[in-house]
Amino acid sequence: MAEQKVVVENHQTPAVGDFDGSSKKPPRRNKYAMACGILASMTSVLLGYDVGVMSGANEYIEKDLHVSDSQIEILAGIINMYSLIGSAMAGRTSDWVGRRYTIVIAGAIFFAGALFMGFATNYAFLMFGRFVAGIGVGYALMIAPVYTAEVAPASSRGFLTSFPEVFINTGVLLGYVSNYGFSKLPLHLGWRFMLGVGAIPSILLAVGVLAMPESPRWLVLQGRLGDAKRVLYKTADTKEEAELRLADIKEAAGIPLECDEETVQVPKMKSSGSGVWRELLLHPTPAVRHVLIAGIGIHFFQQASGIDTVVLYSPRIFEKAGITSTDKKLLATVAVGVSKTVCILISTFYLDRLGRRPILLASVGGMVLSLVTLASVLAVINSHPDEKLMWAIVLCIAMVLTFVGSFSMGLGPIAWVYSSEIFPLRLRAQGSGICVAVNRLMSGINSMTFLSLYKAISISGAFFLFASIAAASWVFFFTLLPETRGRTLEDMEVLFGSYHRWRSVAKKLKNNEIRSATGGDGKNNGEVRLAIMMHVD
Repeated sequence: MAEQKVVVENHQTPAVGDFDGSSKKPPRRNKYAMACGILASMTSVLLGYDVGVMSGANEYIEKDLHVSDSQIEILAGIINMYSLIGSAMAGRTSDWVGRRYTIVIAGAIFFAGALFMGFATNYAFLMFGRFVAGIGVGYALMIAPVYTAEVAPASSRGFLTSFPEVFINTGVLLGYVSNYGFSKLPLHLGWRFMLGVGAIPSILLAVGVLAMPESPRWLVLQGRLGDAKRVLYKTADTKEEAELRLADIKEAAGIPLECDEETVQVPKMKSSGSGVWRELLLHPTPAVRHVLIAGIGIHFFQQASGIDTVVLYSPRIFEKAGITSTDKKLLATVAVGVSKTVCILISTFYLDRLGRRPILLASVGGMVLSLVTLASVLAVINSHPDEKLMWAIVLCIAMVLTFVGSFSMGLGPIAWVYSSEIFPLRLRAQGSGICVAVNRLMSGINSMTFLSLYKAISISGAFFLFASIAAASWVFFFTLLPETRGRTLEDMEVLFGSYHRWRSVAKKLKNNEIRSATGGDGKNNGEVRLAIMMHVD
Protein backbone atom coordinates (compact mmCIF):
# COMPACT_ATOMS: atom_id res chain seq x y z
CA MET A 1 0.00 0.00 0.00
CA ALA A 2 1.69 3.22 -1.17
CA GLU A 3 0.51 6.57 0.01
CA GLN A 4 0.68 9.62 -2.22
CA LYS A 5 -0.14 13.22 -1.41
CA VAL A 6 -0.87 15.87 -4.00
CA VAL A 7 -1.08 19.57 -3.28
CA VAL A 8 -2.63 21.79 -5.89
CA GLU A 9 -2.72 25.55 -5.47
CA ASN A 10 -4.40 27.96 -7.82
CA HIS A 11 -4.48 31.68 -7.26
CA GLN A 12 -7.08 32.15 -9.95
CA THR A 13 -9.61 29.45 -9.37
CA PRO A 14 -10.97 27.86 -12.55
CA ALA A 15 -14.61 27.29 -13.08
CA VAL A 16 -16.17 23.88 -12.82
CA GLY A 17 -16.24 23.70 -16.59
CA ASP A 18 -12.49 23.29 -16.54
CA PHE A 19 -12.88 19.95 -14.79
CA ASP A 20 -16.11 18.50 -16.11
CA GLY A 21 -15.23 18.78 -19.78
CA SER A 22 -17.45 21.77 -20.72
CA SER A 23 -16.13 24.18 -23.30
CA LYS A 24 -13.84 26.99 -22.36
CA LYS A 25 -11.82 29.38 -24.51
CA PRO A 26 -8.23 28.05 -24.58
CA PRO A 27 -5.59 30.35 -23.09
CA ARG A 28 -3.45 32.43 -25.42
CA ARG A 29 -0.21 30.69 -26.19
CA ASN A 30 2.88 32.21 -24.61
CA LYS A 31 4.88 33.46 -27.61
CA TYR A 32 8.20 33.45 -25.78
CA ALA A 33 7.77 29.84 -24.61
CA MET A 34 6.65 28.92 -28.12
CA ALA A 35 9.78 30.47 -29.67
CA CYS A 36 12.02 28.59 -27.21
CA GLY A 37 10.24 25.28 -27.84
CA ILE A 38 10.36 25.67 -31.62
CA LEU A 39 14.05 26.59 -31.66
CA ALA A 40 14.98 23.67 -29.39
CA SER A 41 12.84 21.25 -31.39
CA MET A 42 14.48 22.26 -34.66
CA THR A 43 17.47 20.12 -33.66
CA SER A 44 15.24 17.14 -34.53
CA VAL A 45 15.56 18.17 -38.19
CA LEU A 46 18.97 16.48 -38.03
CA LEU A 47 17.54 12.99 -37.49
CA GLY A 48 14.71 13.47 -39.99
CA TYR A 49 17.09 14.72 -42.67
CA ASP A 50 19.43 11.79 -42.14
CA VAL A 51 16.64 9.20 -42.36
CA GLY A 52 15.08 10.84 -45.42
CA VAL A 53 18.30 11.46 -47.32
CA MET A 54 19.64 7.94 -46.76
CA SER A 55 16.57 6.40 -48.38
CA GLY A 56 17.63 7.90 -51.71
CA ALA A 57 21.40 8.07 -51.21
CA ASN A 58 21.66 4.31 -50.56
CA GLU A 59 21.32 3.43 -54.24
CA TYR A 60 24.02 5.90 -55.32
CA ILE A 61 26.42 4.88 -52.52
CA GLU A 62 26.00 1.22 -53.48
CA LYS A 63 26.90 1.96 -57.11
CA ASP A 64 29.77 4.38 -56.41
CA LEU A 65 31.54 2.48 -53.62
CA HIS A 66 30.66 -0.97 -54.99
CA VAL A 67 29.25 -2.32 -51.74
CA SER A 68 26.72 -5.07 -51.12
CA ASP A 69 23.07 -4.90 -50.02
CA SER A 70 24.09 -6.10 -46.56
CA GLN A 71 26.65 -3.29 -46.20
CA ILE A 72 24.06 -0.72 -47.28
CA GLU A 73 21.59 -2.19 -44.78
CA ILE A 74 24.13 -1.79 -41.98
CA LEU A 75 25.11 1.70 -43.14
CA ALA A 76 21.50 2.88 -43.15
CA GLY A 77 20.53 1.50 -39.75
CA ILE A 78 23.77 1.78 -37.78
CA ILE A 79 23.26 5.47 -37.00
CA ASN A 80 20.39 4.47 -34.72
CA MET A 81 22.69 2.14 -32.80
CA TYR A 82 25.33 4.84 -32.53
CA SER A 83 22.70 7.28 -31.26
CA LEU A 84 22.24 4.99 -28.25
CA ILE A 85 25.61 6.23 -27.05
CA GLY A 86 24.60 9.85 -27.56
CA SER A 87 21.26 9.51 -25.79
CA ALA A 88 22.90 7.72 -22.84
CA MET A 89 25.51 10.47 -22.54
CA ALA A 90 23.02 13.31 -23.03
CA GLY A 91 21.07 12.68 -19.82
CA ARG A 92 24.08 13.07 -17.55
CA THR A 93 25.55 15.85 -19.71
CA SER A 94 22.34 17.89 -19.41
CA ASP A 95 22.42 17.50 -15.62
CA TRP A 96 26.00 18.76 -15.56
CA VAL A 97 26.07 21.64 -18.06
CA GLY A 98 22.37 22.38 -18.52
CA ARG A 99 19.75 21.67 -21.14
CA ARG A 100 20.66 24.60 -23.39
CA TYR A 101 24.38 23.81 -23.78
CA THR A 102 23.53 20.15 -24.36
CA ILE A 103 21.53 21.23 -27.44
CA VAL A 104 24.58 23.20 -28.64
CA ILE A 105 26.75 20.09 -28.16
CA ALA A 106 24.26 18.04 -30.21
CA GLY A 107 24.43 20.47 -33.13
CA ALA A 108 28.23 20.66 -33.07
CA ILE A 109 28.65 16.86 -33.08
CA PHE A 110 26.20 16.36 -35.95
CA PHE A 111 27.95 19.14 -37.90
CA ALA A 112 31.22 17.21 -37.69
CA GLY A 113 29.51 13.95 -38.64
CA ALA A 114 27.83 15.47 -41.70
CA LEU A 115 31.17 16.84 -42.92
CA PHE A 116 32.84 13.46 -42.47
CA MET A 117 30.08 11.77 -44.47
CA GLY A 118 30.18 14.39 -47.21
CA PHE A 119 33.95 14.02 -47.69
CA ALA A 120 34.04 10.21 -47.25
CA THR A 121 36.34 8.49 -49.74
CA ASN A 122 35.44 4.90 -48.87
CA TYR A 123 33.00 2.77 -46.91
CA ALA A 124 35.04 2.79 -43.68
CA PHE A 125 35.32 6.62 -43.70
CA LEU A 126 31.58 6.85 -44.35
CA MET A 127 30.89 4.54 -41.40
CA PHE A 128 33.01 6.76 -39.15
CA GLY A 129 30.96 9.78 -40.25
CA ARG A 130 27.79 7.84 -39.41
CA PHE A 131 29.21 7.11 -35.96
CA VAL A 132 29.87 10.79 -35.20
CA ALA A 133 26.52 11.91 -36.63
CA GLY A 134 24.76 9.20 -34.60
CA ILE A 135 26.17 10.58 -31.36
CA GLY A 136 24.78 14.00 -32.27
CA VAL A 137 21.39 12.53 -33.18
CA GLY A 138 21.21 10.77 -29.80
CA TYR A 139 21.94 14.01 -27.98
CA ALA A 140 19.35 15.96 -30.00
CA LEU A 141 16.57 13.39 -29.62
CA MET A 142 16.93 13.19 -25.86
CA ILE A 143 17.34 16.86 -24.98
CA ALA A 144 14.88 18.70 -27.28
CA PRO A 145 11.63 17.30 -25.76
CA VAL A 146 12.99 17.51 -22.20
CA TYR A 147 13.95 21.18 -22.58
CA THR A 148 10.65 22.05 -24.24
CA ALA A 149 8.57 20.26 -21.59
CA GLU A 150 10.43 22.06 -18.80
CA VAL A 151 9.97 25.49 -20.37
CA ALA A 152 6.38 25.12 -21.61
CA PRO A 153 3.35 26.07 -19.47
CA ALA A 154 0.96 23.19 -18.75
CA SER A 155 -1.74 24.70 -20.99
CA SER A 156 0.38 24.30 -24.15
CA ARG A 157 2.91 21.62 -23.21
CA GLY A 158 1.44 19.07 -25.63
CA PHE A 159 1.48 21.62 -28.44
CA LEU A 160 5.10 22.59 -27.85
CA THR A 161 6.57 19.19 -27.05
CA SER A 162 5.09 17.74 -30.24
CA PHE A 163 7.39 20.00 -32.28
CA PRO A 164 10.37 17.59 -32.26
CA GLU A 165 8.27 15.19 -34.33
CA VAL A 166 7.16 18.09 -36.55
CA PHE A 167 10.77 18.85 -37.35
CA ILE A 168 11.72 15.19 -37.74
CA ASN A 169 9.05 15.04 -40.45
CA THR A 170 10.27 18.31 -41.93
CA GLY A 171 13.78 16.88 -42.01
CA VAL A 172 12.55 13.72 -43.75
CA LEU A 173 10.85 15.83 -46.41
CA LEU A 174 13.99 17.96 -46.88
CA GLY A 175 16.01 14.76 -47.21
CA TYR A 176 13.69 13.48 -49.94
CA VAL A 177 13.87 16.82 -51.77
CA SER A 178 17.67 16.74 -51.45
CA ASN A 179 17.69 13.24 -52.98
CA TYR A 180 15.68 14.41 -55.95
CA GLY A 181 17.68 17.62 -56.44
CA PHE A 182 21.21 16.21 -56.14
CA SER A 183 20.37 13.04 -58.08
CA LYS A 184 21.10 15.02 -61.25
CA LEU A 185 24.79 15.47 -60.28
CA PRO A 186 27.51 12.99 -61.29
CA LEU A 187 27.38 9.73 -59.32
CA HIS A 188 30.45 10.43 -57.15
CA LEU A 189 29.18 13.90 -56.17
CA GLY A 190 25.43 13.41 -55.79
CA TRP A 191 25.32 11.29 -52.62
CA ARG A 192 28.15 13.29 -51.02
CA PHE A 193 26.19 16.53 -51.44
CA MET A 194 23.05 14.80 -50.15
CA LEU A 195 24.79 13.82 -46.90
CA GLY A 196 27.11 16.82 -46.49
CA VAL A 197 24.43 19.49 -46.80
CA GLY A 198 23.12 18.37 -43.37
CA ALA A 199 26.03 20.25 -41.78
CA ILE A 200 24.53 23.65 -42.65
CA PRO A 201 21.38 23.64 -40.45
CA SER A 202 23.20 21.99 -37.52
CA ILE A 203 25.69 24.82 -37.01
CA LEU A 204 23.00 27.50 -37.50
CA LEU A 205 20.81 25.82 -34.87
CA ALA A 206 23.70 25.48 -32.40
CA VAL A 207 24.35 29.23 -32.62
CA GLY A 208 20.65 30.15 -32.42
CA VAL A 209 20.09 28.08 -29.27
CA LEU A 210 22.53 30.34 -27.36
CA ALA A 211 19.83 33.03 -27.45
CA MET A 212 17.43 30.78 -25.50
CA PRO A 213 17.09 30.79 -21.69
CA GLU A 214 18.12 27.82 -19.59
CA SER A 215 15.45 25.44 -18.30
CA PRO A 216 13.94 26.82 -15.05
CA ARG A 217 13.89 23.34 -13.54
CA TRP A 218 17.60 22.84 -14.14
CA LEU A 219 18.28 26.31 -12.70
CA VAL A 220 16.40 25.40 -9.52
CA LEU A 221 18.41 22.18 -9.19
CA GLN A 222 21.54 24.33 -9.33
CA GLY A 223 20.17 26.62 -6.61
CA ARG A 224 19.74 29.59 -9.00
CA LEU A 225 16.25 30.55 -7.84
CA GLY A 226 16.43 34.13 -9.08
CA ASP A 227 17.33 33.09 -12.63
CA ALA A 228 14.64 30.39 -12.58
CA LYS A 229 12.00 32.89 -11.44
CA ARG A 230 12.86 35.30 -14.27
CA VAL A 231 12.60 32.53 -16.86
CA LEU A 232 9.26 31.36 -15.44
CA TYR A 233 7.84 34.89 -15.55
CA LYS A 234 8.65 34.95 -19.28
CA THR A 235 7.38 31.46 -20.14
CA ALA A 236 4.29 31.09 -17.90
CA ASP A 237 0.82 32.20 -18.97
CA THR A 238 0.41 34.38 -15.85
CA LYS A 239 2.52 35.66 -12.98
CA GLU A 240 0.47 33.54 -10.57
CA GLU A 241 1.19 30.43 -12.63
CA ALA A 242 4.91 31.25 -12.62
CA GLU A 243 4.93 31.48 -8.83
CA LEU A 244 2.96 28.24 -8.51
CA ARG A 245 5.33 26.43 -10.87
CA LEU A 246 8.34 27.76 -8.98
CA ALA A 247 6.88 26.52 -5.68
CA ASP A 248 6.23 23.08 -7.19
CA ILE A 249 9.76 22.84 -8.60
CA LYS A 250 11.30 23.96 -5.29
CA GLU A 251 9.29 21.31 -3.44
CA ALA A 252 10.39 18.63 -5.92
CA ALA A 253 14.03 19.75 -5.55
CA GLY A 254 13.83 19.69 -1.73
CA ILE A 255 14.14 23.47 -1.29
CA PRO A 256 11.97 25.05 1.45
CA LEU A 257 8.98 26.84 -0.06
CA GLU A 258 9.59 29.96 2.06
CA CYS A 259 13.15 30.31 0.69
CA ASP A 260 13.22 33.37 -1.59
CA GLU A 261 16.94 34.03 -1.97
CA GLU A 262 18.66 34.66 -5.31
CA THR A 263 20.84 31.57 -4.91
CA VAL A 264 20.75 28.66 -2.47
CA GLN A 265 22.88 25.63 -1.78
CA VAL A 266 21.41 22.42 -3.24
CA PRO A 267 22.81 19.02 -2.20
CA LYS A 268 25.20 17.70 -4.87
CA MET A 269 23.21 14.48 -5.16
CA LYS A 270 20.17 16.44 -6.34
CA SER A 271 21.96 18.93 -8.59
CA SER A 272 24.33 16.55 -10.40
CA GLY A 273 21.95 13.67 -11.07
CA SER A 274 23.86 11.13 -8.97
CA GLY A 275 21.80 8.29 -7.54
CA VAL A 276 19.24 8.53 -10.34
CA TRP A 277 19.94 5.07 -11.75
CA ARG A 278 19.29 3.56 -8.35
CA GLU A 279 15.90 5.28 -8.13
CA LEU A 280 15.01 4.41 -11.72
CA LEU A 281 16.14 0.81 -12.02
CA LEU A 282 17.18 -0.74 -8.71
CA HIS A 283 14.70 0.55 -6.13
CA PRO A 284 11.88 2.36 -7.97
CA THR A 285 8.63 3.25 -6.24
CA PRO A 286 5.44 1.77 -7.78
CA ALA A 287 4.76 5.12 -9.46
CA VAL A 288 8.27 5.39 -10.93
CA ARG A 289 8.13 1.79 -12.12
CA HIS A 290 4.82 2.49 -13.89
CA VAL A 291 6.29 5.66 -15.41
CA LEU A 292 9.32 3.74 -16.67
CA ILE A 293 7.17 0.98 -18.18
CA ALA A 294 4.95 3.57 -19.90
CA GLY A 295 7.89 5.60 -21.24
CA ILE A 296 9.87 2.63 -22.49
CA GLY A 297 6.73 0.94 -23.85
CA ILE A 298 5.58 3.86 -25.98
CA HIS A 299 9.05 4.29 -27.50
CA PHE A 300 9.47 0.57 -28.09
CA PHE A 301 6.18 0.32 -29.98
CA GLN A 302 6.79 3.57 -31.85
CA GLN A 303 9.73 1.97 -33.67
CA ALA A 304 8.75 -1.72 -33.51
CA SER A 305 5.71 -0.96 -35.67
CA GLY A 306 8.06 -0.28 -38.61
CA ILE A 307 7.92 3.46 -39.29
CA ASP A 308 11.65 3.98 -39.93
CA THR A 309 11.70 0.89 -42.12
CA VAL A 310 8.89 2.26 -44.30
CA VAL A 311 10.51 5.69 -44.54
CA LEU A 312 14.03 4.38 -45.16
CA TYR A 313 13.08 1.70 -47.68
CA SER A 314 10.08 3.35 -49.33
CA PRO A 315 11.81 3.40 -52.76
CA ARG A 316 12.30 -0.38 -52.53
CA ILE A 317 8.69 -0.87 -51.40
CA PHE A 318 7.46 1.12 -54.40
CA GLU A 319 9.80 -0.85 -56.66
CA LYS A 320 8.33 -4.08 -55.29
CA ALA A 321 4.86 -2.68 -56.00
CA GLY A 322 5.80 -2.19 -59.66
CA ILE A 323 7.32 1.30 -60.00
CA THR A 324 10.62 0.89 -61.85
CA SER A 325 11.52 4.47 -62.85
CA THR A 326 14.07 6.05 -60.45
CA ASP A 327 12.49 9.50 -60.87
CA LYS A 328 9.01 8.17 -60.11
CA LYS A 329 10.25 6.28 -57.04
CA LEU A 330 11.92 9.45 -55.68
CA LEU A 331 8.78 11.50 -56.39
CA ALA A 332 6.68 8.90 -54.56
CA THR A 333 9.00 9.16 -51.55
CA VAL A 334 8.58 12.95 -51.62
CA ALA A 335 4.83 12.31 -51.32
CA VAL A 336 5.58 10.17 -48.23
CA GLY A 337 7.45 13.12 -46.72
CA VAL A 338 4.57 15.49 -47.49
CA SER A 339 2.06 13.11 -45.86
CA LYS A 340 4.19 12.82 -42.71
CA THR A 341 4.68 16.58 -42.46
CA VAL A 342 1.03 17.55 -43.08
CA CYS A 343 -0.53 14.98 -40.74
CA ILE A 344 1.69 15.99 -37.82
CA LEU A 345 -0.31 19.25 -37.68
CA ILE A 346 -3.34 17.29 -36.40
CA SER A 347 -1.66 16.35 -33.15
CA THR A 348 0.22 19.64 -32.88
CA PHE A 349 -3.00 21.65 -32.70
CA TYR A 350 -5.26 19.16 -30.91
CA LEU A 351 -3.09 17.47 -28.26
CA ASP A 352 -3.99 20.09 -25.65
CA ARG A 353 -7.67 20.12 -26.66
CA LEU A 354 -8.53 16.45 -27.12
CA GLY A 355 -5.84 14.89 -24.93
CA ARG A 356 -3.08 12.36 -25.56
CA ARG A 357 -5.06 9.12 -25.38
CA PRO A 358 -7.84 9.69 -27.98
CA ILE A 359 -5.37 10.83 -30.65
CA LEU A 360 -2.89 8.08 -29.80
CA LEU A 361 -5.47 5.28 -30.00
CA ALA A 362 -6.96 6.63 -33.25
CA SER A 363 -3.46 6.91 -34.72
CA VAL A 364 -2.47 3.32 -33.89
CA GLY A 365 -5.80 2.03 -35.17
CA GLY A 366 -5.14 3.70 -38.53
CA MET A 367 -1.65 2.20 -38.61
CA VAL A 368 -2.98 -1.32 -38.04
CA LEU A 369 -5.56 -1.03 -40.83
CA SER A 370 -3.11 0.47 -43.34
CA LEU A 371 -0.41 -2.12 -42.57
CA VAL A 372 -2.82 -5.04 -42.98
CA THR A 373 -4.07 -3.60 -46.29
CA LEU A 374 -0.53 -2.89 -47.53
CA ALA A 375 0.62 -6.41 -46.66
CA SER A 376 -2.42 -7.91 -48.43
CA VAL A 377 -1.86 -5.83 -51.58
CA LEU A 378 1.85 -6.73 -51.70
CA ALA A 379 0.88 -10.41 -51.37
CA VAL A 380 -1.43 -10.04 -54.39
CA ILE A 381 1.32 -8.32 -56.40
CA ASN A 382 3.78 -11.05 -55.44
CA SER A 383 1.36 -13.74 -56.64
CA HIS A 384 1.15 -12.08 -60.11
CA PRO A 385 4.83 -11.49 -60.93
CA ASP A 386 4.27 -11.16 -64.67
CA GLU A 387 1.41 -8.66 -64.48
CA LYS A 388 1.44 -4.95 -63.71
CA LEU A 389 -1.64 -4.40 -61.56
CA MET A 390 -2.24 -0.63 -61.66
CA TRP A 391 -4.95 -0.73 -59.00
CA ALA A 392 -2.58 -2.57 -56.67
CA ILE A 393 0.22 -0.05 -57.29
CA VAL A 394 -2.12 2.86 -56.52
CA LEU A 395 -3.48 1.15 -53.40
CA CYS A 396 0.05 0.30 -52.24
CA ILE A 397 1.14 3.95 -52.50
CA ALA A 398 -2.08 5.08 -50.78
CA MET A 399 -1.52 2.66 -47.87
CA VAL A 400 2.09 3.78 -47.39
CA LEU A 401 0.89 7.39 -47.27
CA THR A 402 -1.93 6.43 -44.88
CA PHE A 403 0.46 4.54 -42.61
CA VAL A 404 2.98 7.36 -42.30
CA GLY A 405 0.13 9.88 -41.96
CA SER A 406 -1.54 7.87 -39.17
CA PHE A 407 1.81 7.54 -37.40
CA SER A 408 2.54 11.26 -37.67
CA MET A 409 -0.85 12.36 -36.35
CA GLY A 410 -0.43 10.45 -33.08
CA LEU A 411 2.15 7.84 -32.11
CA GLY A 412 5.06 9.78 -33.65
CA PRO A 413 4.77 13.02 -31.65
CA ILE A 414 2.96 11.64 -28.59
CA ALA A 415 5.83 9.28 -27.75
CA TRP A 416 8.12 12.30 -27.32
CA VAL A 417 5.47 14.39 -25.54
CA TYR A 418 4.50 11.63 -23.13
CA SER A 419 7.97 10.48 -22.13
CA SER A 420 9.18 14.05 -21.59
CA GLU A 421 6.36 14.94 -19.18
CA ILE A 422 5.78 11.87 -16.99
CA PHE A 423 9.16 11.45 -15.23
CA PRO A 424 9.69 13.18 -11.86
CA LEU A 425 12.05 16.18 -11.92
CA ARG A 426 15.22 14.49 -10.67
CA LEU A 427 14.72 11.48 -12.93
CA ARG A 428 13.57 13.31 -16.06
CA ALA A 429 16.80 13.75 -18.00
CA GLN A 430 18.16 10.25 -17.52
CA GLY A 431 14.71 8.63 -17.67
CA SER A 432 14.14 10.29 -21.03
CA GLY A 433 17.60 9.12 -22.06
CA ILE A 434 16.56 5.50 -21.43
CA CYS A 435 13.44 5.99 -23.56
CA VAL A 436 15.45 7.49 -26.42
CA ALA A 437 17.95 4.63 -26.18
CA VAL A 438 15.12 2.08 -26.55
CA ASN A 439 13.67 4.10 -29.43
CA ARG A 440 16.97 4.16 -31.34
CA LEU A 441 17.74 0.51 -30.55
CA MET A 442 14.45 -0.65 -32.06
CA SER A 443 14.85 1.67 -35.04
CA GLY A 444 18.34 0.32 -35.67
CA ILE A 445 17.22 -3.30 -35.42
CA ASN A 446 14.36 -2.70 -37.88
CA SER A 447 16.50 -0.74 -40.32
CA MET A 448 19.33 -3.29 -40.36
CA THR A 449 17.15 -6.39 -40.58
CA PHE A 450 14.28 -5.36 -42.88
CA LEU A 451 15.90 -6.50 -46.15
CA SER A 452 16.85 -9.83 -44.61
CA LEU A 453 13.39 -10.15 -43.03
CA TYR A 454 11.44 -9.69 -46.23
CA LYS A 455 13.80 -12.01 -48.12
CA ALA A 456 13.17 -14.66 -45.45
CA ILE A 457 9.38 -14.35 -45.03
CA SER A 458 8.41 -12.13 -48.03
CA ILE A 459 7.75 -8.40 -47.94
CA SER A 460 4.04 -8.92 -47.26
CA GLY A 461 4.90 -11.19 -44.33
CA ALA A 462 7.14 -8.46 -42.90
CA PHE A 463 4.27 -5.97 -42.96
CA PHE A 464 1.83 -8.46 -41.43
CA LEU A 465 4.37 -8.78 -38.59
CA PHE A 466 4.48 -4.98 -38.18
CA ALA A 467 0.67 -4.91 -38.16
CA SER A 468 0.50 -7.46 -35.33
CA ILE A 469 3.01 -5.44 -33.29
CA ALA A 470 0.95 -2.26 -33.85
CA ALA A 471 -2.20 -4.10 -32.69
CA ALA A 472 -0.41 -5.21 -29.51
CA SER A 473 0.66 -1.60 -28.91
CA TRP A 474 -2.97 -0.44 -29.08
CA VAL A 475 -3.85 -2.81 -26.22
CA PHE A 476 -0.80 -1.63 -24.22
CA PHE A 477 -1.67 2.05 -24.63
CA PHE A 478 -5.35 1.57 -23.85
CA THR A 479 -4.56 -0.36 -20.67
CA LEU A 480 -1.52 1.32 -19.10
CA LEU A 481 -1.24 4.93 -20.27
CA PRO A 482 -3.14 7.56 -18.21
CA GLU A 483 -4.29 10.84 -19.73
CA THR A 484 -1.82 13.62 -18.80
CA ARG A 485 -3.37 16.63 -20.52
CA GLY A 486 -3.40 19.82 -18.45
CA ARG A 487 -1.39 18.57 -15.47
CA THR A 488 1.79 20.26 -14.28
CA LEU A 489 4.95 18.19 -14.49
CA GLU A 490 5.24 18.14 -10.70
CA ASP A 491 1.63 16.90 -10.34
CA MET A 492 2.06 14.03 -12.81
CA GLU A 493 3.22 11.22 -10.53
CA VAL A 494 -0.18 10.85 -8.83
CA LEU A 495 -1.60 9.24 -11.99
CA PHE A 496 0.95 6.45 -11.98
CA GLY A 497 1.49 3.44 -9.75
CA SER A 498 -1.89 1.74 -10.09
CA TYR A 499 -1.20 0.41 -13.61
CA HIS A 500 -4.49 -0.63 -15.29
CA ARG A 501 -6.51 0.85 -12.37
CA TRP A 502 -5.35 4.41 -13.11
CA ARG A 503 -8.86 5.40 -14.29
CA SER A 504 -10.31 5.14 -10.78
CA VAL A 505 -7.44 7.28 -9.45
CA ALA A 506 -8.05 9.94 -12.11
CA LYS A 507 -11.79 9.91 -11.39
CA LYS A 508 -11.25 10.47 -7.64
CA LEU A 509 -8.81 13.26 -8.36
CA LYS A 510 -11.20 14.94 -10.78
CA ASN A 511 -14.13 14.75 -8.32
CA ASN A 512 -12.04 16.30 -5.56
CA GLU A 513 -10.88 19.06 -7.90
CA ILE A 514 -14.47 19.89 -8.84
CA ARG A 515 -15.55 20.11 -5.18
CA SER A 516 -12.57 22.28 -4.26
CA ALA A 517 -12.97 24.54 -7.29
CA THR A 518 -16.61 25.28 -6.49
CA GLY A 519 -16.16 25.54 -2.73
CA GLY A 520 -19.33 23.49 -2.40
CA ASP A 521 -21.55 26.28 -3.70
CA GLY A 522 -20.55 26.61 -7.36
CA LYS A 523 -18.64 29.86 -6.82
CA ASN A 524 -14.96 30.70 -7.34
CA ASN A 525 -13.43 31.86 -4.08
CA GLY A 526 -9.94 33.14 -4.90
CA GLU A 527 -7.18 30.81 -3.74
CA VAL A 528 -7.82 27.10 -3.60
CA ARG A 529 -5.66 24.62 -1.74
CA LEU A 530 -6.42 21.01 -2.48
CA ALA A 531 -4.94 18.17 -0.46
CA ILE A 532 -5.81 14.70 -1.64
CA MET A 533 -4.73 11.64 0.26
CA MET A 534 -4.89 8.60 -1.99
CA HIS A 535 -3.98 5.02 -1.24
CA VAL A 536 -2.85 2.92 -4.16
CA ASP A 537 -2.55 -0.85 -3.90
